[in-house]
Amino acid sequence: MTIQTAVPPQVAMIPDGAPFNPAQRAWLNGFFAGLLSLDHAAASPVAGALPGQALTALAGDGDDGNTPWHDPAMPITERMTLADGRPQRRKLFAAMAQQNCGQCGYQCESYAEALSAGIESKTNLCVPGGKETQRMLKSLLDATPAASPAAATAEQPVVAAPKGAPGYARDQPVEAVFLGARRITGDGSEKDTRHIVFDLSKSGIDYVPGDSFGVFARNDAALADLVLCAMNAPPDFPIGGKTFRDALIEDYSLGSAPDMLFELLSYLTGGIRRKTAMALAKGQDPDGDAATLDVLAALEKFGPVHPDPEAFLECLEPLQPRLYSISSSPLATPGELHLTVDTVRYDIGSRRRLGVASTYFADRIEPGTVMKVYIQKAHGFGLPDDASTPIIMVGPGTGLAPFRSFLWHRKATGSKGRNWLFFGHQRAATDSFYREELESFLDDGVLTRLSNAWSRDGTGKVYVQDRMREAGAEVWSWLKDGACFYVCGDAKRMAKDVDTALCDIVAEHGRLSTTAARDFLTELKAAGRYQTDVY
Repeated sequence: MTIQTAVPPQVAMIPDGAPFNPAQRAWLNGFFAGLLSLDHAAASPVAGALPGQALTALAGDGDDGNTPWHDPAMPITERMTLADGRPQRRKLFAAMAQQNCGQCGYQCESYAEALSAGIESKTNLCVPGGKETQRMLKSLLDATPAASPAAATAEQPVVAAPKGAPGYARDQPVEAVFLGARRITGDGSEKDTRHIVFDLSKSGIDYVPGDSFGVFARNDAALADLVLCAMNAPPDFPIGGKTFRDALIEDYSLGSAPDMLFELLSYLTGGIRRKTAMALAKGQDPDGDAATLDVLAALEKFGPVHPDPEAFLECLEPLQPRLYSISSSPLATPGELHLTVDTVRYDIGSRRRLGVASTYFADRIEPGTVMKVYIQKAHGFGLPDDASTPIIMVGPGTGLAPFRSFLWHRKATGSKGRNWLFFGHQRAATDSFYREELESFLDDGVLTRLSNAWSRDGTGKVYVQDRMREAGAEVWSWLKDGACFYVCGDAKRMAKDVDTALCDIVAEHGRLSTTAARDFLTELKAAGRYQTDVY
């Protein structure tokens, strides 16, 4: 695709709805036109841009626009191989987690564009990519530094990272009231899944099915106290207007130990411990335990150490908001927002590890607590505009969340479109959450078909992709009738297996070769009829 260097208003790359004033928008259009070496053909407007998503990637700089690495199930090593020889911005894109989750405030592609352009400087914003992504971004930018936007003038202002409207971006949260977290898995379940309710009536924000909800939780105070004990540090040491203890609870991630922390620890130890800490700081794993080292475990591994509190905090990552698929419809429960969340608890050695937000909801806050929150608008995931369009939804476990939203919304609007849900979990007796609701949807015709897959109830494990294959002829018939296909849940395993099953169904029942079936799915995605919300 080629685009005129002088970008006329009617084909601007930065849309009118993007969060910039006219002067900033004009400058960005010109800046990206020059940066991407665009030439001599009209561009299409960038439609549907959202706060933090205005910097869309465009072909240029010898790049053909194809992005074969944009697959969250693909290992980063394979993604970087596919991006080899591409422009810097494309390599940065390939280093992202490819989930388009929005937790960084961008989409994967626009985050890469912002880094390449020098508009964004933080390389640690990709939460699902973690250390792998952060290390790769740093390496790429060290090898090829980011561009430096022109000095500000009245016509060419220097633009900071995009900011959204209050309540619709992580950098401008609003307040909502936590109403409760009811357990919806039964006694004996291996999961503790919660139905979580927020009151949005005074927040000034709204949402549609498919959107996600960002929440700012706090660390477990007991974990912060263990960190303080490991450092032998005073909890009331003043840090930026608050105590050291409060800063650990409210502002800093105590999860996976950052490379900078290992570097600091290497200065505070000696001998083999110093060499080990230096190796960990470089991304190596000399003792085979790198994946288990959170901040406390790192301090204990190299302790006793007594770093200066301010130097210690400079080595930690900020505590990031958590993002969840919304499981309610604003038409069915006005003023309320619902989430469906697995409570994360697991043991490493003798210590129990806790999910920050999930256990905050389940164990550490009371109904009526005010929290900072925001809506992350959906990017290519939502109900079809035509309410008569049939939909097939595949959502095992908490992947059911957005589809509960879809079903309640279609019920509230009186939609005539057929709805087919594939839901899977471990055991019907303990893990069939929202059972009464789903049965009610079946009874009143909102849910046309429900296909359950219970992986621990029989002699062999049965998953949602197995139920899809069993009903392959009907799945193909729905697709021929124009159905939209949706998947929500685990990106690395489930979504990949579902995609393989769907390709096989299309090949078998559509009498197509595997290559032609894959092309068919590609066309469905391009048409917005195959959408995923994976993590």
